[in-house]
Amino acid sequence: MPLVAGVDSSTQSCKIVIRDAETGALLRRGSAPHQEGTEVDPEAWWSALQEAIERAGGIDDVAAISVGAQQHGMVCLDAAGGVVRPALLWNDTRSAATAQAMIRDAGPDGERHWADTTGTVPVASLTATKLRWLAENEPDNASRTAAVCLPHDWLSWRLAGYGPGSGAPGIEALCTDRSDASGTGYWSPATGEYLPDVLERTLGHIPVLPAVLGPLDAKHRTPSGALIGAGAGDNAAAALGVNAGLGDVVVSIGTSGTVFAAADQPVADPSGLVSGFADATGHFLPLVCTLNASRVLDATARLLGINHSELSSLALSAPAGASGLVLVPYFEGERTPNLPDASGSLHGMTLANFTPANLARAAVEGLACSLADGLKALTDIGVSARSVILVGGGARSAAVQQIIAAVFGLPVRVPEPGEYVADGAARQAAGALLGAFPTWNTGSTGLKKAGPTPHVLERYRAAVTTI
Repeated sequence: MPLVAGVDSSTQSCKIVIRDAETGALLRRGSAPHQEGTEVDPEAWWSALQEAIERAGGIDDVAAISVGAQQHGMVCLDAAGGVVRPALLWNDTRSAATAQAMIRDAGPDGERHWADTTGTVPVASLTATKLRWLAENEPDNASRTAAVCLPHDWLSWRLAGYGPGSGAPGIEALCTDRSDASGTGYWSPATGEYLPDVLERTLGHIPVLPAVLGPLDAKHRTPSGALIGAGAGDNAAAALGVNAGLGDVVVSIGTSGTVFAAADQPVADPSGLVSGFADATGHFLPLVCTLNASRVLDATARLLGINHSELSSLALSAPAGASGLVLVPYFEGERTPNLPDASGSLHGMTLANFTPANLARAAVEGLACSLADGLKALTDIGVSARSVILVGGGARSAAVQQIIAAVFGLPVRVPEPGEYVADGAARQAAGALLGAFPTWNTGSTGLKKAGPTPHVLERYRAAVTTI
């Protein structure tokens, strides 16, 4: 019974699961918090990983391990393998103006150029924009940067025994995978190659970059002999964790919402709504992000003075369409569509329909419709969608499950609550060990189906046009 470990090094915390490689049975787990902030010393991630490993009972008995982690973060190393400056995380926005400058510099059709070249139009989260910010604002640190990697690359490298104090700086030993490389802005999902000209125009020189491993590759081992898998970006690892196949759309409802799908071809969206990432299986993972998700439900429940279970029951007691009440949930602006200065709005109020039940229903329908706009952005560029896999904290609501099935017009599957990113990393580790990805039982509920409600989406989109 070989064991494998999967790590999720997210923005907030580090989690690890230990599973049976063949059956996927969970044996033990551990976690540790990360420090807050949008720039972090990577050593803090290493310390959290060690703490999580200890709480999980150690990894000396595992045969393979893989790391999934937050995407885009900029980790700069000097020639000796030391960290040049604290890593800038995906949610550090200081390079927003730089991203716009990179689009302008590409000419009058800059968005199309970047979409075709890298799959993604530059935004502040991408590593390439952060490198240009570094060169413009910290030129000494930029010149000292001999290698650039991502959070999961750095942790995998440390697990292999490299890094400060190891006696083996080994920046040439850095490895990554295609899913995480696709979020840098200097790697092409379509060609599978780095783009040295982008690095010249951003950092000012071409640093050592991690070797991009295949989905089942394992180049290094831990000191105890465990294989170290290629690792993955967090969304790609989550797709592995829920066993998403071609045609499956994963909808994640957390603080923000994400809608992504397994696809067999790379995509390019010059509007910037869809990020054309790669996945961790050899396919592609076009992704859309919305700013407003579970906190819309939090705010509505708080306003009504009820808990989430009561909100779900109340919403389901109202008719589809909430008797004409429409909530546009742009409480924190919105990214899909690109309306950063928008605010939430309530439409169609009458003395007859302004009831707690209709308000609860309108909140859930507004969330579902916002995510449906994310799905439309995917299908508009040719991504196929046959079913939905619903994950995240908001996915536990029966109202959310049923209403998304109705608004999307697709069957919905809800996996058992779990650590999807860590589980996906563990499944990748098992694949590296066994030579093929194992088929683990994700414990999903049966498909949820509902009669489509196109009038709900039509009214919602009509309300959005008034913003």
